[in-house]
Parts: sequence; structure tokens; C-alpha cells
Amino acid sequence: MSGHSKWANIKHRKGAEDLKRGRIFTRLTKEIIVAARMGGGDPNANPRLRAAIQNAKSNNLPKDKVERSIKKGTGELEGVNYEETSYEGYGPGGAAVLVESMTDNKNRTVSDIRNIFSKHGGKLGENGCVDWMFDKKGWIAVKKSDVDEETLMTVVLDAGAEDIREEDKENYEVIMPPDAFEGVKGALDEAEIPYENAEVTMLPQSYINLSGKEAEQMYRLMDALDDNDDVQKVYTNADIPEDVIAEVQ
Repeated sequence: MSGHSKWANIKHRKGAEDLKRGRIFTRLTKEIIVAARMGGGDPNANPRLRAAIQNAKSNNLPKDKVERSIKKGTGELEGVNYEETSYEGYGPGGAAVLVESMTDNKNRTVSDIRNIFSKHGGKLGENGCVDWMFDKKGWIAVKKSDVDEETLMTVVLDAGAEDIREEDKENYEVIMPPDAFEGVKGALDEAEIPYENAEVTMLPQSYINLSGKEAEQMYRLMDALDDNDDVQKVYTNADIPEDVIAEVQ
């Protein structure tokens, strides 16, 4: 299984726990607020807001929270002024790490992120030190048991996908440019082909295989970053063995 599939599945499994703690709702509302502030409150004219609302619905964010978040973003309601910030660094074994955050206090956030890196055998770096190792792509995982490869290729390539990968025994991974993401996902919906995960993400150009203590430290670093309230998304090019993940979870 590819590194990205592993992290996507880990995030999916953590979703129930995050939901209980309200963390996922906080992240969803932050994204809606910032999207509305940057591109306006009309989802038909604001692709980022439209995607944020769709994601909120799929995670059962109540409609009234979606509407209030949009109004906070457009200034119709008073709200916190979140800033988008990103951080780059290195984890154990030299693995690259990208962190996307939304915060109302950049000094607090950078201090917290630096401490998390240090505590788990990593180091916060300068902007630009690792982002060149990643490409922004749409990514959709489809179970092989739900569709044959030829049918899947016909549907997604016609909708703008650029590649289909067989990264593990269970899933096809459909890759596309970010601006084709909604079209490909819509084509799958229209064809009634279900998908396991779908997101616009940062895909590593290659992976670093970790093992032993470094792999365990890397997992704990990613987990700690993901648990920070200011962090929205975390990406890495580390590939960790399944047995290490099972042991530390």
C-alpha cells in the first residue's frame, strides 16, 4: 500500500474519534470561513467554498453551522479572523513533512509546531525546503471490488483524470489535476461507482521507506501534528510498514 493510501486510511479511521471531540467540525468551519472570505459567499461562483460545503455535508456538519460559517467569512456575522499558514520540515529518517494550518495566532502556532517536531525526532525547516517534493493533485480511491479497471478508466479519463494507479491490493487510485477533481468525482457519482476517499491533496513525487524506531517516531510525529487544533492537513513522503502502524495505534 502506498504511503498516501496509508495516511488517508489512518485519517479515515481517526474520523470517528475526531468527530466525538468536535475537532473535525472545527476544521470544516474554518475552511468554510476562509473560503467565503477569499472568494465570496456564493458557492456557485466560488469553487473552494463549494468543495468546502460538500465536504462539510459528507461529514454531517449541521446546515446552520455551514450558513453561519459562510456569513462569518463574508463579514455578515462577527467571527475570528483566521490566517492560512504553512510549515515545512523534516521527520525522522529525513522524511519530508508539509503542514497546513488556519490560525488566529501565528506566533502560538509556529511555537507549537516547532515543539511537536522537536519532541518526535524532527526539525522545522524554512519555507520551500520540502514543498518541491510534492505535487498538488486530486486523489480518489476506488475499491477494485466495486468496478473493473476498463469501466473505471472510461469514466474517469473522459472526465479529466490523468492517471489510474494500482497502489495496493484493494484499491485503484485515480489521479487528476486539482481543477478536474469535481468533474471526476461527479462522473463517478453519475456512473454510480462508489469511492473510499476523495480529496485534493499534496502527493509526494517519491517515498522514503522507514522502519524500526524511525518509523514509529514518524507515525507519532504525524499523529501529534494532526491533533493540533490549528492544523488542517499534514502531508509526508514517509512510507511506514503496516506492522509498525498496527503496533503504535
